[in-house]
Amino acid sequence: MGPPMGLVVRQLPRLKPFNRLQIILQHLNMSKHTDSAAEVLLEKRGCAGVITMNRPKALNALNLSMIRQIYPQLKTWERDPETFLIIIKGTGGKAFCAGGDIRAITDAGKVGDRLAQDFFREEYILNNAVGTCQKPYVALIDGITMGGGVGLSVHGHFRVATEKTLFAMPETAIGLFPDVGGGYFLPRLSGKIGYYLALTGFRLKGRDLQKAGIATHFVESEKLPALEEDLMALKSPSKENVADVLNSYHMKCKIDQEKQFVLDEHMDKINSLFSANSMEKIIQNLKQDGSPFALKQLETINKMSPTSLKMTLRQLREGASMTLQDVLTMEYRLSQACMSGHDFYEGVRAVLIDKDQVPKWKPATLEEVTDEFVDSCFKSLGNSDLKL
Repeated sequence: MGPPMGLVVRQLPRLKPFNRLQIILQHLNMSKHTDSAAEVLLEKRGCAGVITMNRPKALNALNLSMIRQIYPQLKTWERDPETFLIIIKGTGGKAFCAGGDIRAITDAGKVGDRLAQDFFREEYILNNAVGTCQKPYVALIDGITMGGGVGLSVHGHFRVATEKTLFAMPETAIGLFPDVGGGYFLPRLSGKIGYYLALTGFRLKGRDLQKAGIATHFVESEKLPALEEDLMALKSPSKENVADVLNSYHMKCKIDQEKQFVLDEHMDKINSLFSANSMEKIIQNLKQDGSPFALKQLETINKMSPTSLKMTLRQLREGASMTLQDVLTMEYRLSQACMSGHDFYEGVRAVLIDKDQVPKWKPATLEEVTDEFVDSCFKSLGNSDLKL
């Protein structure tokens, strides 16, 4: 792999800047070349099939080539009588998976490249495979877990958070919507907490993921290797045997045990303010409430794409009574609406490329986003619909 990029620069202090840049580029080129084969590691260890996302410099962001390696292997292990559980994790200590490879999708969408269809289609097919997996599926969500990383974990049987876990569905800030099955799991969280997380992009940390119902277990980060060994050493385990091991680690973990859930004091407000059936009404609720908490949410929501907000609220309200398969079919339609719209490219520009954090949304206000337009985003794509 070679040394990290920063190190290369420090070791070559006397080189002219141009030469230094050349060496760095050469190094990145090399790592790109050697990495592609190992962006994801797939190993059979003991009774388990282990999936390791291996793009630590990119915070294990999920790209199409990783999806195309993980999906067939997951299906093979699911059928294999010698594989009793699936474990998925990330390398590098900072992230489980920080999301989908947004830059690649943006570049593709701008020029009408097929990747903008293939990525979402194949990602959602993988999300469904996780949600329907017949073998116990254990996601070790240590570190940053956002967007696409949530889709690889939340639909599985077991999600193990640690004190380093940072969860968010921040899509409304980049002109997208909380996809990867967000329309399924978010409205099923207690009260209106899922609506709150979806519309504001609020970040949950550590034990709060378990309290919110996103994680099933909470274990110290440094105990994960031992937990993994214990899981892999099980002999022909049932789902109950896997749960027993996870429960024993969870019970022993004392970190933040006494800590109150971060949203506890605001739950009554969240449940009432975010229960409205339109974005305009939610905004009205927040203004009328006028409390510091409500005004802070108002400020956050006002920065988001108005189109994304309306799309997201409807996605969750409809998804609340749909199957995961129907939700993913709906979300594929929404993804393609975003690919042919304006706000996604503008959001990515403002947040990830130019980083000026000042997106110019079109339309710029909620009132200008018509019901007819939102309806059109949810319409069937006919033969191009996602089929699960």
